[in-house]
Amino acid sequence: MRKKLSEMSLEELWQLFPIILKDYNPAYPQWYLEEKEAIMKAVGPDTVCRINHIGSTAVPGLVSKPTIDILVEVDRHCDLKTLRDQLLRAGWTLMAYQDPPDFRMSFNKGYTPDGFTERVFHLHLRFQGDWDELYFRDYLLAHPDIAKAYGELKLQLQPHYKHNRDGYTQAKTEFISQWTKKARVEFKDRYQLFKPGQ
Repeated sequence: MRKKLSEMSLEELWQLFPIILKDYNPAYPQWYLEEKEAIMKAVGPDTVCRINHIGSTAVPGLVSKPTIDILVEVDRHCDLKTLRDQLLRAGWTLMAYQDPPDFRMSFNKGYTPDGFTERVFHLHLRFQGDWDELYFRDYLLAHPDIAKAYGELKLQLQPHYKHNRDGYTQAKTEFISQWTKKARVEFKDRYQLFKPGQ
């Protein structure tokens, strides 16, 4: 009898869901918009301060894992348990949770015991002000040469970390941190705090 995903070890999950890199798919922005609408319907506009398409699939032309990463910023006074339950009911699977003050909540969609579905999503919930991913995305959009270098780095790393997601992420950290710091200088006041529903 086939194991459920929740019964698999980390090593088994990494074998089933390897690091796959693909050329940019022009359908990514539409997939994001459709999922954004579904998220807003599930949790309500008064919960979300801001929602963004982040990660490599948000950068046209960039090679990436075919996974749509979505960042949802919520207010610090948000009812996190209700938010979690609303997303679980909407078909999301909780991957990780970290209590405040360093709040993090991560969900996914598109993972099955048979492997990936056509559309795969990662949902990252954060308190406002945790904007590193927005700045890094914006820097890649503004600097095609850095985006190209990032794509080349990923292609170099992929064969070594095909079945080690944590190692793959860690191996990219120095590059991401370097350019995120520059982005925060170049775009210093780009993001501001918003009240939910604005």
